[in-house]
Amino acid sequence: MEDQTTENEGAGTYEAAVERSKKLEQEIAVNPKKHRVLTGDRPTGRLHIGHYFGSLQNRVRLANAGVPTCILIADYQVLTDHDAFSEISQNSKQLVIDYLACGIKPSDDVIIYPHSYVPEANQLMLPFLTLVSNAELNRNPTVKEEIQAAGLKSVNAGMYTYPVHQACDILFCKGTIVPVGKDQLPHLELTRLIARRFNDKFSPNKPVFPEPQALLSKTPTILGLDGSQKMSKSRGNAIMLSATEDETAAAVKKAKTDADRNITYNPETRPEVANLLMLISLCTGETPESIAQKIGDGGGGMLKKMLTESLNETLRPMREERKRLESSPDYIRSVLLDGAQKARNMAIATLDEVRTVMNMII
Repeated sequence: MEDQTTENEGAGTYEAAVERSKKLEQEIAVNPKKHRVLTGDRPTGRLHIGHYFGSLQNRVRLANAGVPTCILIADYQVLTDHDAFSEISQNSKQLVIDYLACGIKPSDDVIIYPHSYVPEANQLMLPFLTLVSNAELNRNPTVKEEIQAAGLKSVNAGMYTYPVHQACDILFCKGTIVPVGKDQLPHLELTRLIARRFNDKFSPNKPVFPEPQALLSKTPTILGLDGSQKMSKSRGNAIMLSATEDETAAAVKKAKTDADRNITYNPETRPEVANLLMLISLCTGETPESIAQKIGDGGGGMLKKMLTESLNETLRPMREERKRLESSPDYIRSVLLDGAQKARNMAIATLDEVRTVMNMII
């Protein structure tokens, strides 16, 4: 497959993804049941406000609109670049608590599950690996960035084949929509390529897999409180959804601004100030420019005070729901087990289709 780098050339461009994303939004508004969303997180710790504004709000919106939604807890993938496997179980349960507290409501159409509990989905890995080349895996920019961010000196095969495993996660349930940011498009494009190659090779007259499409986030990249890097717990620049109001105030107090007391919104020349204004905007719905105008010469102190108040007001109901859910561990476990069974049912049906078109039924 070394010579197939131009396959379906143009389909993987950012511009093409933007156009597909716009069309998806229109289709969702008319017929939400036509699609299935696949989204999720790795259980490496509790979620922060970057997750909430960047993805959780959108998941709630799609689920409430009636789009069938699979929310994956990617526990196996933690092993690709983390040694803290002893915390995976607890982190998985904390993810569920964050999801539910933010407004995700499990149902027949909305499931939350760990992919280690869906062995049939993971069985797709072997046939999918035969459809991609080493050169294609080597070129994946997202994996390169993750390796660099994790500071890995040697790369295990799990990290190397991470995009193929992600294809299993998306295609086992025949997901058609994957909410992503621009930086995640290469992963999704490989999934689309695998779906296309599988269908062309094994079932050209009746495709088994849809080619999933990106639903691009409208929220800009949320920087951490240092104003220079993407928000991350490991970088110490995040505010966790589970933080108390006092902890939030203390974190915001340490946020980086600049020496100019006159607050203006200019992401290019004043990224630290602009990021804090954007966070207020995400809480209140006002534009960052109008918020800056209100603060005026109030300086960084007034900016941080407004951000603290806005965050605490927005997160207060979620934090109250979190406390209630943390006292119900049996319910959290039941959500995961119920979701895992429903995911397995889908995976079993898909694997039967795969075996059939590959002539492996005995």
